[in-house]
Amino acid sequence: MSYPNTLIFVDLMSDDPVAAGKFYAEVMGWEDDVRMDGQYCRMVPGGNFRNPDGSDSEIGNLHIGIGDVRNLRPNPDPDGVEPRALTTETRTSRLWVLVSEDDSIDRIMSAAEARGAKTLWRNHYWKEFNGFNDSFQDPWGNQIILWRKGGPDPVIPEGYTSE
Repeated sequence: MSYPNTLIFVDLMSDDPVAAGKFYAEVMGWEDDVRMDGQYCRMVPGGNFRNPDGSDSEIGNLHIGIGDVRNLRPNPDPDGVEPRALTTETRTSRLWVLVSEDDSIDRIMSAAEARGAKTLWRNHYWKEFNGFNDSFQDPWGNQIILWRKGGPDPVIPEGYTSE
């Protein structure tokens, strides 16, 4: 293989893709593109990945789908397959989001909480990938990790946990 297989899309689960799309539009500022009469919602984060100098690259940001757990599409069986229920009590999808420099973790966490999300943790530094992070679980059980780069010589603020 001379070129790797490429990730093109990630789906989050919901039992109400339209409501989940609205949640992420309001919390993250992403465009929600409702499809298939509300059975699927394509989230368009917008913009392009950045070059090291801060300018936009030619690579557009990835899209995210929100699928209806009752009948995830595509599937050759028109009725879909089991399981058809959400879980908020076991491990689910984790989506990592690099927070824009013109937004804030506090705003996102507050907006998510106001719309039914559960805070999983705040103010943590992970040395392995040199990043500050906070996390919430959306009302459908998906975990979102909000990420900020630590930079060349990170200073861990007082009160942060770290590993």
